[in-house]
Amino acid sequence: MSDVYRSYTPAEKRQRGLLILRGVRHAYSPEVAKFDRRIERIDAVAEDRGAREAGALYSQHDQAKNEAAKARAAERAAKREDRPAAKQARQQAEQRVKDTERAIRKAGL
Repeated sequence: MSDVYRSYTPAEKRQRGLLILRGVRHAYSPEVAKFDRRIERIDAVAEDRGAREAGALYSQHDQAKNEAAKARAAERAAKREDRPAAKQARQQAEQRVKDTERAIRKAGL
């Protein structure tokens, strides 16, 4: 198995599992190559989808970190009467960073 992130749809997971079972049942049959080709096709599509999703997650995370840095700077530069609003904006930006980190961990990246 490769170290590439793959994102399978539920239908692809089912289809891939069935193809693996069929390949095991027909282990000495020439049909195994057909099953392997279909599995490789599913894996290629999932790998492409996974790369796109991983890129999107990382770009969202970078954007969230930049927004948090801007919010911290704005809070430091805010006048006394504007500080509570700036603090709330900073907290929301930091929560967004935590949310994107959680999404990356959940995806297994």
